[in-house]
Amino acid sequence: MLRYFISSCLVFLVVSGYSQSQNKPIDLQPKDTIVYKQEYGLRAGIDLSKLLLTSLNDDYQGFEIVGDYRLNEKLFLAAELGNEKKTQTESVIEGRDLYDYTTSGSYLKVGVDYNTYKNWYGENNSVFVGARYAISRYNQTLNNFRYYDSNRYWNDDFPVGSAEPIDFDGLTASWIELLFGAKVELFANIYIGASVRLGILVTQEKGVNNLWIPSFNKVTDNSRFGANYNYSISYFLPLYKKEKKKKEPKESIN
Repeated sequence: MLRYFISSCLVFLVVSGYSQSQNKPIDLQPKDTIVYKQEYGLRAGIDLSKLLLTSLNDDYQGFEIVGDYRLNEKLFLAAELGNEKKTQTESVIEGRDLYDYTTSGSYLKVGVDYNTYKNWYGENNSVFVGARYAISRYNQTLNNFRYYDSNRYWNDDFPVGSAEPIDFDGLTASWIELLFGAKVELFANIYIGASVRLGILVTQEKGVNNLWIPSFNKVTDNSRFGANYNYSISYFLPLYKKEKKKKEPKESIN
């Protein structure tokens, strides 16, 4: 009798469970349960253009380290640290050299990049716009110079000048830099990049004829703008992964 009772209960439970499963509504729009994660980390490298110019131009030496750190899907914290040395000659009167100077110093740029490129899953390429605040500390030597002397009664030389070098040490300058560029993954975690930059001079030493600022380039009295560029190769070091946010589908209004 007990065995018959237990068997009846088991049959009842099976039939009840099957009936409930049959009455359960079917989800015609199943949700995607796959979690998509993106890699976050540090990307660091060097500027190839400055190394190339150093090897080709005897009057130039330069080296720059570049890096960025991903903050979210679109925003990157970025920086550049480098140094430059350049000797340049200016010739404007009758094809003669008016002056030549040597500038050497270091600079630091800190800012952000905003990626405008929509990557496929697993990609970290970027086409970005960005901004930097840059500071430079440098020394400048006016190696020799000439100037036009209108009183040539006692001196027929044209122009008059001096070969005594004049040193200006401890100069500083700062500027804001706007840029546009791209970084593309060439091999696994190896990226090549390029950018063009427009600088707007904010501060510079007063009372000194600043002729050239490291990474800002040539300085003139009538303009506060400078331009430069870079070509970089860098390595991406992944530190962690973060789930990519999914865009919720827009509900249609009937």
